[in-house]
Amino acid sequence: MSAPFASVLVIANPASGTYRPETTEAVRRRFADAGLTVTLAVTEQPGQARKLAAETPAPGGPDLVVALGGDGTAHDVAAGLLAGSTEGGGVAAGQIAADGSVFTPTADEHSARRPLSGPARPPALLTLPTGTGNSFHREIWADRPWSEALELALTAPQFRTIDLARVAENGEPALLGASTGVVAQSLITARAVAGAGRERYERAVAESLRTFTPYPGRVLVDGEPVQEGPTVFANVGGGRYRGGRFKLLPHSVLDDGLLDVCVVGAALPLNELPALSRDGGHVGRDGVVYARGRNIVLERTDGRPLVFEYDGDVLETPRERFTLDVLPGALRVVAP
Repeated sequence: MSAPFASVLVIANPASGTYRPETTEAVRRRFADAGLTVTLAVTEQPGQARKLAAETPAPGGPDLVVALGGDGTAHDVAAGLLAGSTEGGGVAAGQIAADGSVFTPTADEHSARRPLSGPARPPALLTLPTGTGNSFHREIWADRPWSEALELALTAPQFRTIDLARVAENGEPALLGASTGVVAQSLITARAVAGAGRERYERAVAESLRTFTPYPGRVLVDGEPVQEGPTVFANVGGGRYRGGRFKLLPHSVLDDGLLDVCVVGAALPLNELPALSRDGGHVGRDGVVYARGRNIVLERTDGRPLVFEYDGDVLETPRERFTLDVLPGALRVVAP
């Protein structure tokens, strides 16, 4: 089976954790050798990947967008594709059209929108990992090397239409998901941790756990409280993995139209958490709540700001409450 695309935009982020210029050139050359028209964009500033991806649904745009970077790059490109698909005259999956209907793609459509007018469906996304955690690549490609994922995309491509989450407070999409507590705090800690790759996140988690104090929290799923009390973290997704190694949402499915949430309370000893969460072993333990729904609310109940992140971006605006809604079938990706 040959690739069902003729043109490709490769968006490479040289600031990603394990980036190498020779990898970018090898990717560009492989697409060119396959007879595809290739455009390479190496980003130079934050937000550039998102802007480039948002422009792709225009007439004459690429059939495939490749995110060569880490989870931050994958987030930016996915957010740009979502923005471009709605601005181009179509309706994103899970969103309400002018006639009041809600678009949910069928298995045959493999599309993140149904055009009302204007250009055809937006391009698919292929992630190739050169980041630190590469959680989204692991989610889709089970940690296949970038070269193997690229070959499969060219020779035996499959497509999957997946859900995203939306942070209600700022309208931003989340590809992997969002979290509070020690998971979010570890991202702040990681800024001062040396090294690259997943070991950096693991060291940041270990360091954060040494001084972390559970916060008074509450979690609501579709309006119903599922947990209230001392909270170590609440993780919403999206993807099963965070930091590339921690399987925080072991039962999550990317295309079921729901968001999973796992809340870890103070009954689970903090020193056991890293080992248990490697394979999802924390789920089912005392003090751990696991639920699914279309709307998830995360709160801190003592009036202090909640440390909150989505897709690795710690939100600096102080709030006590954050809400996430599901966007069913919002993104079309190349999968094995």
